[in-house]
This record gives sequence, C-alpha cells and structure tokens, in this order.
Amino acid sequence: MPPISTPPISTPPATARIDPASAIHAFSDEDRVAATVERIAAWARLESPTRDADAVNAMMDLLVSEVEDEPVATERLPGRDGLGGSVILRAGPENGREPILLLSHLDTVHPIGTAEKDLPVGREGDRLYGPGVYDMKGGACLALEAFVEVARRGTSARPLVFLFTPDEEIGSITTRGLIEDLGRSAAAVLVTEPARDGGRVVTSRKGVGRFDIAVEGRPAHSGSRHHDGRNAIHEAARQIALIDAMTDYQRGVTTTVGLISGGTAMNTVPQHCRFSVDLRVVSVADGEEFAAQLKGLTPLAPDFKVRVTGGMNRPPFEKTPQVEGLFALAQEIGRDIGLAVADVPRTGGGSDGNFTAVLGVPTLDGLGIDGDGAHTLQEYALISSVAPRAKLIAGLLERLR
Repeated sequence: MPPISTPPISTPPATARIDPASAIHAFSDEDRVAATVERIAAWARLESPTRDADAVNAMMDLLVSEVEDEPVATERLPGRDGLGGSVILRAGPENGREPILLLSHLDTVHPIGTAEKDLPVGREGDRLYGPGVYDMKGGACLALEAFVEVARRGTSARPLVFLFTPDEEIGSITTRGLIEDLGRSAAAVLVTEPARDGGRVVTSRKGVGRFDIAVEGRPAHSGSRHHDGRNAIHEAARQIALIDAMTDYQRGVTTTVGLISGGTAMNTVPQHCRFSVDLRVVSVADGEEFAAQLKGLTPLAPDFKVRVTGGMNRPPFEKTPQVEGLFALAQEIGRDIGLAVADVPRTGGGSDGNFTAVLGVPTLDGLGIDGDGAHTLQEYALISSVAPRAKLIAGLLERLR
C-alpha cells in the first residue's frame, strides 16, 4: 500500500512548554502517582487472556466505568470470532483537524489464575509485579490518565482518539482493519507498548510473518512394509533445515520453527507432519522476498506433498523522516520534564504500530511503562516510571500541532 501524505509535525512556542496549566504538571503529585499505581494493580488483578472473551470484555467494562464522569465520549464495538470487543474514546476539540490516535491493548497472555497463584499482584520496592503490568496494562493505564487529564484541561490542539483492542497478543486478527481505518485519518499515532531497554521508546520494528506448513507422505507398517512408506516427519526435517538456513543476521532476517506435530503411532511410518514458521524482517521488500521463498517450498524427495499457508502478519515499521520528527518532539518534551528519551531501533517484536507506520503515518511506540519480564512469571513494572511516562504522553498530546 503506498504511503499517505501527512502534514508536518510542529511544536508550539516555547512559552507553551512551561505553561502551568499544562497536563504535564498534573503528574508531579505523589498521591496522583500512588492512585495510578493502585489502578494498574486493579487492572492486573482483573485478568484478561486473549482467548477468554468474557474476561476481556470485563476489562473493557472496567475501563468504560472509569471514564463515565470524564469529558470523554465512549464507543463500544462488539467482538467477533469468539474474541472480546473494543473501546474507542474520543476527546479534545471538534475542529475538523486530523486527530492524534493512541493505541493500547487490554488482552494479556497469562491464563486466569496467574494473579492469585503464580504471579501475585504486589509491590516490592520500586517494582509492581503482576500479569500484564508491563505488557501492557501499565502503559495503557498511565496513557489513559494522560488522555483524561488533557481532555479535562482542554489543552490539545487536535481531536484525540484512544483505541483499546482485545487481540493484539494473537496478531490483532479481528482489529487490524479498525486500526488501519483510524490510522489513515490520524496526524500521528502513539502506541503504549512497554518501554524497552531502560525506558527507550521504539522508532522501528521488524515485520512479522506467520506460516503453517503441512507435509504429506505415505503411511506404512514400520515393520513389515517400511519400504512402502514415505516418512512425512523426515521430509519435514529436510524442509526445516532449509528454512533455518534462510536466517540472515546481517539483513536482520530470522526464521524460527516453533511448533511441530506429526505421526499417529510408534509402529507406523507417518503420513502427516505439520509445523509453524515465524519470520521476522526489517523491510517491506525483505518481507515480500522471504514470504515468497516460504510459499514456494516444494518437496525435497519424491512422493511427498508440501502445502504452505499464511503470510506477513505485521508489516515492518520503518524509521522514516516523519517518525524521526515525532521522536525529536518526544526528546524535546523529555528535556523539559527531566527525562532522557532515547530510542531502540529495529526491535524484533511486532505491535499495532506496525499497521499504522506502514501507511506513512508518523508513529511512536514503546511509550508505555518501564519494566521487564513480558510474558513471563517475573513480569514487573517500575513504579518510578509512571509519572515521567504519563508526562511524556501528555506532552505529546498537547504539543502535536
């Protein structure tokens, strides 16, 4: 899809950057930060694994209840394909200008019960532990605080749109179209995925491809008719070796076979074997090249069939001049609030920011809470990062002109 043109991003005069009415200054109060931390903990206790639609919808219900009395318009969108629904919040001036779009997801990877047994929600020094506190309820929560504060003060020059989705952890399979539709009309996109490497924001991400490969051979009794069989697992092994050799670290391309299954019994030459491939690439061109290689796989020995399905799930998020401009504004805001804002280019994980960045919309990712341990039983968020990250997001909402 060709990039769309977007207006240049500019900042207001220096006097606006130290305006005491700015929402940035609302997050200097210790009680406010403590309340935000309590809210993050409450969100983590309300577990919301992606495939549990009722749990995800309960999380969306909680979100909506917390903005009922705020100057924010709420829209609920039903889920589909057995997944939860989405929520869109709108605020700011109705001046017909392109809005600023924030993106958060409220689904998590941990199963129900993790918060009680394996990863209890609790504080230990500067760390708040719990399922999803880092990826990404912490970032979603502090971004909501910034969004509501800017809405209360009326300090944004553009309309504000905040989308909360239910399925990012499985590739945004039901919400990609919605994200792209909202992104096309936005002046800039801010993604509240967690900060990386000690607080860095994300200015580019690899693209992600997902492929399923089915190999079919010929079954036979492994004792009396072994010579008649064609072992699908053996053919899959040959294919996997070929796929593994596609990895090219110099180009930033990796291929990973992460799941495999095959066979029916110990004494039967297996007729079927299936495996999945995860592809990561830096550029759109690399995505097209390596996806074509995977989809072009053919049998490496006689009497086998190889069928490949899937494709690029998330396009690469490249660091364009427009992204550079948005990052420069974040650095300027950081200097004003005493936060060093650095970036980590070309992170391997994908996000919903990939969908908007490829459209040519200036996108800045990794604006969420700092911490570590995403998708593990050691997941934590740094409480000391709550105020500065909320200030950074509030500053971007106010200064994007």
